[in-house]
Amino acid sequence: MFIAASTQCFSDLSFEEACKQLTDLEYEKVEFFFDAAGTHLNLDETIADVEGFVAKFRDKSRLLSVAIDIEAMPTDAQLEGVTKIAKALKITQITIPSAELGTPFNSELDRLKRNLLMCSQEGIRLSIRTTNGCLTEDPHTAVELCQAVKGLGLTLDPSYYLTGPSHTQNLDKLYPYTYHAHLRDSLPDQFQIPVGLGEIDYSRIMTGLKKFDYQRILSVCLHPQHIAASDRPLEMRKMRMLLDSMLI
Repeated sequence: MFIAASTQCFSDLSFEEACKQLTDLEYEKVEFFFDAAGTHLNLDETIADVEGFVAKFRDKSRLLSVAIDIEAMPTDAQLEGVTKIAKALKITQITIPSAELGTPFNSELDRLKRNLLMCSQEGIRLSIRTTNGCLTEDPHTAVELCQAVKGLGLTLDPSYYLTGPSHTQNLDKLYPYTYHAHLRDSLPDQFQIPVGLGEIDYSRIMTGLKKFDYQRILSVCLHPQHIAASDRPLEMRKMRMLLDSMLI
């Protein structure tokens, strides 16, 4: 397993400043976060000039890009553009959201099959984020989506399950389908709290993933709205050191 950090941790800053902050905090691998508002990293502007974006990133940052996370549902054209970014930077992991609750299951399958084909043709893994308010809110449905769309995976975010309606369910069923992970500490009534004060069982998660030979990324993914800017560097360091200690 490898540790990375999402630029979402500093998505209240520019993308360039977020990368600088992660470098200063001694992270080596980065996940790009395309926010829905486009104020941190604008999806349409980036795919309109893929070569320019790639050149600028390589010039300004020593970070190794390992994953891409798209907050809002991308159009087919947008996802195709993102695969070009991924291919240029040798990124093999893209995360997208699943459809909102209430979306017909079959229509979601059609979309995911189409999106998976676009990614797999470029040698890129595609996973859907486990998020409340979406079809993946229920672990059983998340698994069913992956079973119905062969090759599709999950980006496991245990905080959403701990704080959502599925908090009593066992997550073990998700591990065989997990391609990527977003981590922070949480309590049932608090989505994000200081590392070590919550109930996210990192050891159990890592043990469960190891059973299925998980050799991929564990991405630190703090949400800026839940933490003061002055506290963020310390929490980012604590998360990195905690995960590092478990990988020894």
